[in-house]
Amino acid sequence: METNEPLVRVRNLKKHFPIRRGIVFERTVGIVQAVDGVSYDIYRGETLGLVGESGCGKSTIGRTMLGLYPPTAGSVNIAGIEVTTARGAQMRLLRRKAQMIFQDPFASLNPRWTVSAIVGEPLRIHNLEPDRQRRDERVKELLELVGLSGRHVNRFPHEFSGGQRQRIGIARALASNPDFIVCDEPIAALDVSIQAQVVNLLEDLQTQLGLTYLFIAHDLSMVRHICDRVAVMYLGGLVELAASDVLYEHPLHPYTQALLSAVPVADPKVARKRQRIVLQGDVPSPINPPPGCRFHTRCPIAQPHCAQVVPEWRQAQPDHWVACHEVEPKQGF
Repeated sequence: METNEPLVRVRNLKKHFPIRRGIVFERTVGIVQAVDGVSYDIYRGETLGLVGESGCGKSTIGRTMLGLYPPTAGSVNIAGIEVTTARGAQMRLLRRKAQMIFQDPFASLNPRWTVSAIVGEPLRIHNLEPDRQRRDERVKELLELVGLSGRHVNRFPHEFSGGQRQRIGIARALASNPDFIVCDEPIAALDVSIQAQVVNLLEDLQTQLGLTYLFIAHDLSMVRHICDRVAVMYLGGLVELAASDVLYEHPLHPYTQALLSAVPVADPKVARKRQRIVLQGDVPSPINPPPGCRFHTRCPIAQPHCAQVVPEWRQAQPDHWVACHEVEPKQGF
């Protein structure tokens, strides 16, 4: 990871979805607070992991960052482009510099298009290869770059396996020569035997092309392997952010501790010595989140003030951010 100015800056990002009812006279009856006040940086050349329970807002963050969802509030700056205000030429430039790899490799590919048309579409839209013959050659180069044969350009998505389809999605994301890629659970829909291959491919491409990733995932073991830093999300907000090894070895937030205690360990001796933290109750609804700290309804160390005051997002240790009233800053920091 390069220690330079952040390639991506996210500040107080919010995304709320209104709940509407009625056919003729539509009215708003509630708001889903999918993402509520998230801030972080991603540095050029690094991989930031984003983990948390299903429904906590991870995928919404990724889509809002790229402008696929209009943000409710806050700002996102990618490679000097303010996403929230980008229009016209600025938005087209953003589409070149930032791409996305989707979770479902079949649903994200047009079943009526050949691989040549799918991977070549960014080249055509951004006018990167106006010549048809040169564009076809570039498509073959991209397919070979992700481990597929250039002879398969005239095949359709249904003629490939799940892992091969995801490689096609990766090739499409690389076609516009992006700087930043949001990987929205890119291995979740794949067989376990294929997941490691795709992750290794992403790592090789990052080294070869100098890419920067936001890696959204459920598999905490895989996240530790591929990510430089990891952010933990709960009910629309971040609760902890630190370097990967630091977070896994010394988690500070009670939710992170519970999350990591559920990660399987191959060594049975180590597994028997570990303390499993089982959280009580269910995740509150993002339509009506609890006041104060959103985790206090399930937190084993919650105090009365946790239900009243929203915890500040602060550095408890060098480069280790946490949102918890009960975590004391490191002495001398």
